[in-house]
This record gives sequence, C-alpha cells and structure tokens, in this order.
Amino acid sequence: MTEKMTLFGFNNLTKSLSFNIYDVCYAESEREQKDYIAYIDEQYNSERLTKILFDVAGMIESTVLNVSKQDYDPQGASVTLLISEKPLPAQENDTILAHLDKSHITVHTYPESHPENAIATFRVDIDVSTCGEITPLSTLDYLIGSFDSDIITMDYRVRGFTRAVDGKKLFLDHDITSIQNYIADSTLKKYDAVDLNVYQQNMFHTRMLLKEIDLQNYLFNVDAYELLPKIRLQINERLRREMIEIFSGTNVYAR
Repeated sequence: MTEKMTLFGFNNLTKSLSFNIYDVCYAESEREQKDYIAYIDEQYNSERLTKILFDVAGMIESTVLNVSKQDYDPQGASVTLLISEKPLPAQENDTILAHLDKSHITVHTYPESHPENAIATFRVDIDVSTCGEITPLSTLDYLIGSFDSDIITMDYRVRGFTRAVDGKKLFLDHDITSIQNYIADSTLKKYDAVDLNVYQQNMFHTRMLLKEIDLQNYLFNVDAYELLPKIRLQINERLRREMIEIFSGTNVYAR
C-alpha cells in the first residue's frame, strides 16, 4: 500500500514476528560441550537479552511498560517486555501487571548438546507482537547481527483487520511480498534463503542458512591450524551436516 490510509478509529491489525536463531559449535569432549554451554549462558544472560529487547523496542518506537526476566538453572534465560505504541498517562500505581495495551516482546534461549555427535547448539527464540501502525520487521538486521546467526527461521503474520473511513476492511497496511524485503542486501548475500508464503492469509515464512563456514569460529578453545587437514575437513562436514538438518527440519543424514 503506497499511500497512507485514513482509518476509522484504532488500527486493529496485529503483526507478529517469530524469529529463531541457531548457533552451532564443534565441541568434541563432554567437558568442552559443558564449557560451551556455560559460555553461552554467560554471554546471553537475562541482563544482555534485556538490553537487546530494549533496543528492539526503541527501533519500533514503542514504550516499555513492564519487564520480566529470569535466568534458569542449569541453563537458559527468558525476558518479556510489555510495550505500548505510545506513552500511557501517568498512573497513581506504577506497577502494571495485566495491562495488554498493544504489544509484547519475548526472548527465550535454549543451549543444548549431545555427547554422541560432538556438536553443541544454541537456539534463541524471539517473538515480537505489535498492534496498530508499528511493525517489527525493521528490527531484523539488528537481531541477526546481535547473535551468531548460522541458521535463521522467521515467521511473520498479520491478523485481523482495520477499517478505512468509508468502512472498507483493510487486512494489510504495508507492502510485503517476502520477509527478505526487510533485510539488507549486505546481510542476505551471506545466506542461502528460502521462502514459503501464504499470501491470501498474510503469512510469510523465510529460512536462511549461512553460506560460508570459517572453521575457527566453530571451534571451542581449539586452534584450527593445530588440527590435521583431514580432521579439519571432517569437522567441516559434521558442522555443515548439522546446519543443513536444522535448516531443513529433517534428519537428512544417517548418524
């Protein structure tokens, strides 16, 4: 929609972005895997995740109403921000526990490993749900850059409808043919990307897989050049296999 529409009343469209990022690491021993999980848990604790979500809230020009955050034992963290499109009037009671004015942003982390495949992974799930004119799509490049993003899956859905002044229903208030429309070319060129969209229902899905692997970035406390070329090749193959399986959502290789 190239022209801004004049609406009758409040914009009731709900725009939801679900954003999943995977980071993959080669950690051969059980000790290395535990150390990697501990490192990730420290790097992406609730304090840092809160800062990232506050940045996202600022990018979509929303007001943070309430913050809830938690670090878990033995691993993982969660943060939830309740947000509003505009500042709320001053309240006598500053505590807002059940005010769903517009929107929310949540993040959950899932570090995991298995001793049989020498691979440890870290998944972060971010959900941004907004109501009204604001849309979370403008935050994609920032979110991709905030994490070591080897595999990315994104779902964007616009629900409901709003009305123009003449009563006509509007089921979409911005142009979109793909989530990739909102990702910078400099980011896209680093990834293989696949879309699966249902335009009639305003549902958009994109998956992205990092094209190039720099082995040193995937080793934990190991220098790649201390390994024999044959070993480096084997590790590269195992990493790529893991990434392709996560990207495709299928166990495409026999263990």
